[in-house]
Amino acid sequence: MTQHAPLIIDVATDRLTAQDVVRLSHPLVGGVILFGRNWTDRETLLALCQSIKAVRSDLLICVDHEGGRVQRFRRDGFTHIPAMRALGERWLSGKAGDAHPATHALHAMNAATACGYVMGAELRACGVDFTFAPILDLDYGHSAVIGDRAFSRDPGVTAALAKSVMQGLLQAGMGNCGKHFPGHGFVAADSHTDIPIDRRALKAILSDDALPYAWLNGSLTSVMPAHVVYPRVDKRPAGFSSRWLQDILRGRLGFQGAVFSDDLSMAGARTIEGLEVTPTAAAVLALNAGCDLVLLCNQCVVDAGAPIDDLLSGLTQALLQNEWADNDASEDRRRRLLPVGDALGWDDLMVDPVYMHAMSLLP
Repeated sequence: MTQHAPLIIDVATDRLTAQDVVRLSHPLVGGVILFGRNWTDRETLLALCQSIKAVRSDLLICVDHEGGRVQRFRRDGFTHIPAMRALGERWLSGKAGDAHPATHALHAMNAATACGYVMGAELRACGVDFTFAPILDLDYGHSAVIGDRAFSRDPGVTAALAKSVMQGLLQAGMGNCGKHFPGHGFVAADSHTDIPIDRRALKAILSDDALPYAWLNGSLTSVMPAHVVYPRVDKRPAGFSSRWLQDILRGRLGFQGAVFSDDLSMAGARTIEGLEVTPTAAAVLALNAGCDLVLLCNQCVVDAGAPIDDLLSGLTQALLQNEWADNDASEDRRRRLLPVGDALGWDDLMVDPVYMHAMSLLP
């Protein structure tokens, strides 16, 4: 039986501390998520990733690297990927009377594939395995936290451009993550600091925001649900709801890949059904609802006793007490997110014809 390693945690600096090594060695830890504080330059990033893999080669090294304002690594040669709205705008840039009306849409899809490839290839050249992209939220115009991160208000445009980004990531040997299921764009509140509530009916959500998940169920390798409450469907946020994750996402929409919780330290995950919960309680609820992997971010300090240590201890005790179950299928889904094929080193990547062509296609 394979040990299920559902926790994705962070590390303190751009070098592993002794405490980081202890945490990463824990059998319940399945990966690491990197942030700006882990970034100094490419050389240091590659050394950090190599030291993480030296602890355990199967750890999944992740980052939020979508482009636009959500891009952790920006200096020392990293390409600034445009916000995804730029691709949506290119899709709509055609003029009346064009000889081939679909040309602008096809150019936008080509540019989106290039964005995915450049993003994935540069990350892999520095030892990073996986990025939480692309975003599938729709742009309703009133969510500051989503805003220009979204491709479009149109679910069809969103799905087509997202699939193109995913194709580029696949060319780089990297998986993908559609977020934030079933949709975060309709609500104005930010789940980092608040508990957003979307009062629409299930039919309205499925016929609009959730459509990209149905259309891309054969291409998405993972999904991240929103810390949003949809009270006409379930009183729990989507990431803690078996109705959303098992009945709808897996059952009705046919999704077969991994499900990540969003960050358990966010405000949207600290209060569930009106009750304040600990990260351990939230993790257990998420795993039992149908998440394969759970994230706890920005709770890491150098000394022992940080919230992540409490979570490691608490989740171990919860497992021993049968409050959640070790899951071979979840572990298989985690391992399938590890990158495929050898990555080009940075210097080789810079002169690679495929990479150079992709760079020429960026918006």
